[in-house]
Amino acid sequence: MQLNQISVRPILKQEEPKYQDLMEAQHYLGAIPKIGETLWYVAYSETEWIALISFSAAALKCAARDSWIGWSYRHQTGRLKLIANNSRFLILPTRHDKNLGSRLLSLCLKRLSNDWVEKYGHPILLVETFVDPKRFHGGVYRASNWQAIGYTKGFRRVTDGYSAQTEHKKLIFVKPLHRRAQSVLSHTIFRHLDSDETNLRPFPNFLRMKSAHKLSADRFLDN
Repeated sequence: MQLNQISVRPILKQEEPKYQDLMEAQHYLGAIPKIGETLWYVAYSETEWIALISFSAAALKCAARDSWIGWSYRHQTGRLKLIANNSRFLILPTRHDKNLGSRLLSLCLKRLSNDWVEKYGHPILLVETFVDPKRFHGGVYRASNWQAIGYTKGFRRVTDGYSAQTEHKKLIFVKPLHRRAQSVLSHTIFRHLDSDETNLRPFPNFLRMKSAHKLSADRFLDN
């Protein structure tokens, strides 16, 4: 199988039980419930499922990420929804082709923001993920030009917040989906740069949107 024969798409509602069963059986962390805004993807070739990838709501608190962005807590509250967390990445055991992991990440990230706009009414500017350094080096993320920015404090996200007990720390990677992600997220008046990168103009008010619109993320961002 050639890597260019692989496609990714969001999971259909009727496929969710199969997705969860495979994730529970094959991923060392098991299946993950939908907490907040979530998109699940399948990578496939013809009718064969090759990998499962999930993107969930960002971590509520992450000191290394927040320091990297440079935003204040007041600004973070309204803008956290512009970050997604790559909460699961599972290549099914039938496939282990060279460069497959980085190819799958690339395919997902190319469409993630537009898919988020369609489902939730706003784009994604930044993606984060947490890697257990006792199990993995994060080679797929490094090969895909994600940035390692530090470690978590060891708390685990649960349905109603965070676990009371700490676990071992995870390595944090981030990947901007927009070239001005840091400045957009951290700017005092939530603005971004025009295409000439010299004049600031107001960023559209999608933060309060409650319904999804079938619009490209380009409506919100200059790419």
